Amino acid sequence: MFSVWGQTTALLVSIALGSLAFWLLVGLWAALLLFAVLLLCVLLYHIAKLVALQKWLSHPLRETLPDGLWLWEIVYSQLARMLRLQGQSEARLSAALDRFQQVGAAVPEGMVILDEFDRIEWCNPIAERHFGIEGQRDQGHHITNLVRHPEFVEYLKLQNYGEPLTLKSSRDTVEIVLSVHLIPYGDKQKLVSSRDITRWELIETMRKDFIANVSHELRTPITVIAGFLETLADLPKSDPDLTRRSIHLMREQATRMHRLVEDLLTLSKLEHTEKPNFDKQIAVAELLRSLYQEAIALSKDKHRIELQLDTEDNVFGNEDEVRSAFANLISNGIRYTPKDGLIKLCWKRTVEGAAFSVQDTGIGIEQQYIPRLTERFYRVDRSRSRETGGTGLGLAIVKHALNRHQAKLEIVSTPGEGSVFSAIFPARRLVKALAPRATEKAS
Repeated sequence: MFSVWGQTTALLVSIALGSLAFWLLVGLWAALLLFAVLLLCVLLYHIAKLVALQKWLSHPLRETLPDGLWLWEIVYSQLARMLRLQGQSEARLSAALDRFQQVGAAVPEGMVILDEFDRIEWCNPIAERHFGIEGQRDQGHHITNLVRHPEFVEYLKLQNYGEPLTLKSSRDTVEIVLSVHLIPYGDKQKLVSSRDITRWELIETMRKDFIANVSHELRTPITVIAGFLETLADLPKSDPDLTRRSIHLMREQATRMHRLVEDLLTLSKLEHTEKPNFDKQIAVAELLRSLYQEAIALSKDKHRIELQLDTEDNVFGNEDEVRSAFANLISNGIRYTPKDGLIKLCWKRTVEGAAFSVQDTGIGIEQQYIPRLTERFYRVDRSRSRETGGTGLGLAIVKHALNRHQAKLEIVSTPGEGSVFSAIFPARRLVKALAPRATEKAS
């Protein structure tokens, strides 16, 4: 294809040669007139194409691109090529932008892009939830007009890029804790990164409370033992009665510390070992017969204890963990039931699967305290719990052990009448039941 100058030169030469031939045939004036008319036609043609090009440039779409001859064919073909390349470039940019937005939406942290004047240019959905903003609606707004926490406004003003800001925020009546970090980039732009650290803050609070509670629980027995040892050491001469009482009380406190350490180790083991598999069967009936004998020894003939086995179903899981959960429920029932009270142990089929329950005629628990009973070291009555030898970890152990077996703990209690603690196992954790034997009772 000829160039623009080549086609223009060829056209003018053709007109001149045609006019020269016409001059030789009909004369000079006729040839000049023909030459002028042909030049005028070429000029009008170019003017028409320029008008069409100007009109097209107001709405430059590839589909409406005009067509033309000679040099206009070259111009329009080059425009078509430019439009094609531009379309490909825009498609690549659009795809890259889509990928960026998809990645931004998938990132588990909030991201807000600010311009040099701290106006919002873009944010991902996580940031929208963290700060209560909307990317489309709030684009171009100054971020401090929307996020008005005084700590955040001061942090943005100081531009302390090295240290993150811990910010408490309430969204949908739920308080969350955010770690906000300001990162400069590009041409005076900033990236505000936010991460939800509510869970880690809760864990840190639990850790501090746990250390404080353990220290408090150990302080009393250690103080008692140290005090008696000091008293015995300072006696001018041996006092058999005082020595016997002191040794008895020190043994009680040492037993209490031993029980606390054992419960702490059990709880740690439950939290940090793999969940039990489904291969090993636990003979629940045999386990409960053994625990029933231990309950009689623990009660020291102060209570009436009954064992009722309505099913021979076995459970898949870890026998030591299930034994620990059942034993804690039984010992709780004995400790909080007055003398001559009734404690009934029952293993039976339910609609959900099977349940082991401990029913007592103890002091009962008010409804408001029940949701917190499985918290570590939580006690409704601290003085009574210590008097009965409780460590405050029993029901926490029960909860963890049952959770590891996909089971759950249900508590029903009436103050002054007693309580029922039930460990309910789902059907998938049970061995297919044999034909049930006649109900077994022991008391």
